[in-house]
Amino acid sequence: MKKFFILILTLAASLQLSAKIVSDKFPNGEDIPEWFSDTTRIDISSLGEQYVITDYGVKQDSTLLQTAAIQNVIDLAAEKGGGVVVIPAGKFLSGALFFKQGTHLHLCEGAEIKGIDAIKYYPIIKTRMEGQTLNYFAALINADGLDGFTISGKGTINGNGLRFWEEFWIRRQFNPQCTNLEALRPRLVYMQNCQNVQVEDVRLINSPFWTNHLYKCNHVKYLGCYIYAPTSGVKAPSSDALDIDYCHDILVNGCYMNVNDDAVVLKGGKGTFADQDPDNGPNYNIIVQNCVYGKVHGCLTFGSESLHDWNIVLRNIKFTNATRVLWLKMRPDTPQLYEQICVDNVSGHCTNFLTVRPWTQFYNLEHRVDMPHTVAKNVTIKGINVDCDNFFDVGTSDKYTLQDFSFIDCVVNDKTCAFNKTMIQGTLVENLKINGELVK
Repeated sequence: MKKFFILILTLAASLQLSAKIVSDKFPNGEDIPEWFSDTTRIDISSLGEQYVITDYGVKQDSTLLQTAAIQNVIDLAAEKGGGVVVIPAGKFLSGALFFKQGTHLHLCEGAEIKGIDAIKYYPIIKTRMEGQTLNYFAALINADGLDGFTISGKGTINGNGLRFWEEFWIRRQFNPQCTNLEALRPRLVYMQNCQNVQVEDVRLINSPFWTNHLYKCNHVKYLGCYIYAPTSGVKAPSSDALDIDYCHDILVNGCYMNVNDDAVVLKGGKGTFADQDPDNGPNYNIIVQNCVYGKVHGCLTFGSESLHDWNIVLRNIKFTNATRVLWLKMRPDTPQLYEQICVDNVSGHCTNFLTVRPWTQFYNLEHRVDMPHTVAKNVTIKGINVDCDNFFDVGTSDKYTLQDFSFIDCVVNDKTCAFNKTMIQGTLVENLKINGELVK
């Protein structure tokens, strides 16, 4: 596994070096701030005193639950004005941990925080799940209202999700309509109301539920991370790599993602009156670049709980076994506006490249006289070289409008050959080749 991880990081690094020059503007024409170009790694010596947990009574014993002992180190660092909580080599079993202002997490190479596989060790708190604000279980790693929080190092945060996955599939077998929330599972990393965050180089694996979840955060970077959950054997249900929920200015750069659900997912709320709920909101200024994907349901997915997303960029990526690359989930019960989206310089093999379909799982359409009409518009796909079963998996509906999609400088091998530019209003085609034929 370690050799594989090194191979993936090397591939991601080479992808960055070989990436073509791409636009320095967002799809709406605004300049991309220099913040997005800075992928400098953290110097933990600049973050204050270092608190090596084994110096404060935490034992190197992977069978001993040490939540309270590790939390005591976090609290001590916070009381003394902040610093870095250092996890040395070894495995440390823990329930939910809560980081505080001024504290940081560093995992040395060979270090592992392993989540205990019993839900009672993840307290119920007011949090955010599936487009709702509600009481639900804390994650393994939690941060709320922090400015400047970092997670760094070559170590691992392991959700130890096997028991949770098994219980989920048993529930689904008993009740096919069982929802995610009924399965009682913690997430791996949850951050809300945070800004100026950097997560770099760590292994984030085996999450019982969503792997990373950001809510109401801004200026967050994920750099060079390895995000994994099993997609065979006992699969990890709903193990999204990164859920971005009512956030702006987010960079995902040079990461590897292989999960049994979608990779980068935009969320923000759901329901007929979701746009009137102050807990819900848009996502904008999001860049996912220089990443490598293994098996995922979608490389970049809008929904299923999403309202308004704009200035969203997916560029310089490679995928080997994606079910979809760009997936727009259109909920008939939720007012949605997806716009100013760009997919640029991507390559690999996928089942479907572009999927736009109604999404009706667990939806509830209420009566609303002034219900806004859902629209997806100003989507640009350019500079791609892909091999797929179905390049154009698009369905129309009276519940939404698709308009102004552009396909520019694209080379596509497509088994289905379903591309039909008349299905989308204002489609622009420039140098689109499908199976060697120029599409006019």
